Amino acid sequence: MKKKLLLTVALVTLFNGLMAQDSIQIGQTHKIFSKGLNQEIELQIYTPSGYSADSANYPTLYVLDGQWYFINGVAIQESLRGDRIMPKMIVVGINMVDRPYRSRLFDQWDALIECLESEVVSYIDENFRTRDRRIIFGWENSSYLASELLLRKNSPFNCAIAVSGGNINKDSLSRFTSENERYLFIAGSEKDIYSIDYTNATAEVLRSVNPVDLTWDYRLFNDEEHESLAYASMYQGLKFFYHNYGSLVFSSTDEFYERGGISYLNQYFQRRGERFGISTAIDASTKNSLIWLAWKRDNFVAFDLFMSEFEGVLSTRRYANAYWQNRLAQYYLKNNAFDKAITFFEKGITDYADERYMAEMHAGLGMSFKGKGEMKLARKHLKKAVEIAVNAGDLKEETYRAQLNDLKQ
Repeated sequence: MKKKLLLTVALVTLFNGLMAQDSIQIGQTHKIFSKGLNQEIELQIYTPSGYSADSANYPTLYVLDGQWYFINGVAIQESLRGDRIMPKMIVVGINMVDRPYRSRLFDQWDALIECLESEVVSYIDENFRTRDRRIIFGWENSSYLASELLLRKNSPFNCAIAVSGGNINKDSLSRFTSENERYLFIAGSEKDIYSIDYTNATAEVLRSVNPVDLTWDYRLFNDEEHESLAYASMYQGLKFFYHNYGSLVFSSTDEFYERGGISYLNQYFQRRGERFGISTAIDASTKNSLIWLAWKRDNFVAFDLFMSEFEGVLSTRRYANAYWQNRLAQYYLKNNAFDKAITFFEKGITDYADERYMAEMHAGLGMSFKGKGEMKLARKHLKKAVEIAVNAGDLKEETYRAQLNDLKQ
């Protein structure tokens, strides 16, 4: 019995040790004392990947009720794995659970506003590399704070995501002006029976006044309920604010032309660059996706246009290999654009020799020369393709040999 007891204690100790070793810590916990609230405030702070290695300044996402939703803001950052859709952000969770001001929110309204607007923002700006672009998220009771903070004169916030509620005074909104951009995203659900009336009322005030200096949207997520609504709407609210930050992606070449083609791309990236202080050039991701879109949809006219317009992107590291030189060349060959096919096949063979593609590229080069009527060169490269295929045990040997024999007839 004693041995069993000792074994049990040992196993529990080992298990607890392993659990401690495997624990995952997300961000850091900071505590500040709020003079207005006369109590300590707990903040959870996440800095994005690369923060410690660079000197860049980052926008900030403030999450009210961080004890529930801080990790949601972090998950959005981590799962996007970069800044193609929205920039990397510092995430600040303001923990409000089991605090007197959560149950007595409206009794401490002015003190809370002052705490969030001045004390919390100042602390983050003084201790982290931030830039003048701040978003605040609030759900249920906290949505009242989020919307109020955004619409105050000289607010430090550029955007509020107010979920399951919101608080907008019609008279105050009528007098609202701002020299800086302000975005308000309101989210609700018909299944959110506790808050939908308040959310609809907030949206109605926005519709009736529709202030010039406020960009706003009201969106219903009727598949969600009161508790789940916050998760869906945080990401959508961030996308709303960063609507013209990401690379452009089209579902079809028709959509590309319907939006205005190359002219639309130039306008989009010009405005994007001016708004966010980044390059106004069409980014590589958009160029790549359009080239691949035309190729995948087998629209050679669009493919040839993109390859010409975005020629510079072809010199980037992505295409610096035989795999891509061969794929591009094969598509040109398929569409009888023999000169361009030859250019890519020769570059693949000369600059990026890779035994996995050498036989196929020589065969493609031979067929391209055949298309131009240059039979001597066609035979030379098809013979080379057969030779390489034989030595490598390539299953396409018979195909290459048949192509070579066709030249002799």
